[in-house]
Amino acid sequence: MKSLNLYKERDIRFEEAADPVIEHFDQVIIKVKAVGICGSDISRYQKLGPYEEGMTFGHEFAGEVTEVGSKVSCVKVGDRVAGCPTFHCGECVPCQKGELSRCERLTVIGARQPGAYAEYVKLPADNVLLLPDNVDYTTAALVEPSSVVAHGFYRTSIQPGSEVAIVGCGSIGLLAVQWARIFGAKRVFAIDIDSSKLEVAREVGADVTINALENPAHEQLSEWTNGHGVDLAVEAAGSPITSAQVLALPGKGGEVVYMGIPYADIQIERYYFERIVRNELRILGSWNAISPPFPGEEWHSSLHYMSRGDINVHPMISHQLGLEEGPGAFENLIQQRGDYVKVIFNPENE
Repeated sequence: MKSLNLYKERDIRFEEAADPVIEHFDQVIIKVKAVGICGSDISRYQKLGPYEEGMTFGHEFAGEVTEVGSKVSCVKVGDRVAGCPTFHCGECVPCQKGELSRCERLTVIGARQPGAYAEYVKLPADNVLLLPDNVDYTTAALVEPSSVVAHGFYRTSIQPGSEVAIVGCGSIGLLAVQWARIFGAKRVFAIDIDSSKLEVAREVGADVTINALENPAHEQLSEWTNGHGVDLAVEAAGSPITSAQVLALPGKGGEVVYMGIPYADIQIERYYFERIVRNELRILGSWNAISPPFPGEEWHSSLHYMSRGDINVHPMISHQLGLEEGPGAFENLIQQRGDYVKVIFNPENE
């Protein structure tokens, strides 16, 4: 089968790989119809390299079941499905406490076992979710990042009528705009330095867009909130700069949840750090997207709200490509060539 395999930093290759084979009674083979590039994939491509040389990459996907193990009854050949790509050990202390996202041996497909940048992928049946009839494959490919965002919101104290600021309008931030609405936000602020991404943010539900290149984001936000700040600020950019600046957005007693991952040291100016103390902020980290009962309510809620139309991913999709275009797409993304937001590969469209 055709696949995209990561060999080292900035070395991803379009090449043949062996088709997956059923080896255990609980396994499912899925023909990949759509698979997205995750921000973590870009970082691993650019800076970190593979866990295992030549590993088939990718983990955000949806497709059609083509084969099932002898004891699989939850799905059948021909079913339209999405896949939870994450595995937990079930044995470590966090797993025993039901804190699955904190598993000490957490891993995903595309890391130490073949991923979804391929024509076919294999998963245990427990990791497979049936799609509602009205959820298309492109939408379903974003169930994983949507669940990551939902997991973060479940950790917060957001109430209907809250005001929420989203920092960073990549795919995680754009999904966060929509989840803020689902959680009942009265007003959603989207913050970025890219005007085209801010336009998409408004299209998916942001009430106010703030370009931080014009004036510091917290100063602009203060004008909109009469100096009170927001109830919740979401860091979705994964930037060392915004990881500090986000602390100035909530008002007194507010919250910050970090969903982005800055792959560099963070230097926090005194002004931003003092916001934690003086405003008595609650600071939360959020990692991955699984919870009990596995894979968690994050996944079922994502599919539910996609089915209702409350989560609309199509304005976020900037490119739909064949797998053979993968090496060029990754290089364009890190070189910031073109208006890339979310890239979806369609393995059938070679």
